[in-house]
Amino acid sequence: MSFANTTTLPLATFKPNHFQLEVSDKVATVTLNRPEKKNPLTFASYRELTDFFLAAQKDEAIAAIVVTGAGGNFSSGGDVFEIIGPLVAMETKELLKFTRMTGELVKAIRACPQPVIAAIDGICAGAGAIVAMASDIRLGTAESKIAFLFNRVGLAGCDMGACAMLPRIIGQGRAAELLYTGRVLRGEEAERWGFLNRLVAKDALIGEAQTLASELANGPTFANAMTKRMLEMEWAMSVESAIEAEAVAQALCMQTEDFARAYRAFAAKKQPVFEGN
Repeated sequence: MSFANTTTLPLATFKPNHFQLEVSDKVATVTLNRPEKKNPLTFASYRELTDFFLAAQKDEAIAAIVVTGAGGNFSSGGDVFEIIGPLVAMETKELLKFTRMTGELVKAIRACPQPVIAAIDGICAGAGAIVAMASDIRLGTAESKIAFLFNRVGLAGCDMGACAMLPRIIGQGRAAELLYTGRVLRGEEAERWGFLNRLVAKDALIGEAQTLASELANGPTFANAMTKRMLEMEWAMSVESAIEAEAVAQALCMQTEDFARAYRAFAAKKQPVFEGN
């Protein structure tokens, strides 16, 4: 059983075996597609999803990504029989390879310059909740059921960056409650807590996520990538360091043609058409 990285491929030639991939108008839509089991993750799908996001980092034709699940659920997390069962039989060295491999998926999502939008309906649990957490924007439905279930299987809540990222999204106390109890956070509460950006009607979820992704993809993508990078970097900075880093970042953005395009469009009382350079 190998947890090693495979060769990074351009998305135009990326042919996944463990999820569906559709590309349209600079937006890639990833659909977890084992609906009969509520779209669980396996060793192979972890690796393939990581490879996808690594490939996305180098593909300038893709400007935004939507992640969703088939059959009315996002993802039930790690497959009980295909992941948890084998893990019980592993020794420490192999277990550490696995936990580092799962963390690579989160790091790949965070490192890719494109905004990532999670479209969440139904079950979004365990590693599925982590994928949603790692995304930049989360849309959900009233039927969304989000749960960080690690303590339910005798594990700590500190999985795949949850103790670092979840408090920054919903606050320390609320994150502690979810990670200690493993309870379900339902759609309306998830929106109130700030985990979901907004609620969408069930039948409009994927369409609204793709519309938002298309809007971002047709925006100033160099600047969007810079925003994502600074949101990530500034977690570990003082306010003074962050202000200086943002001064440098914004000066770089002011050198782009998109900045000049926006000025010319404003002067002509037109909408700017961004090209990402």
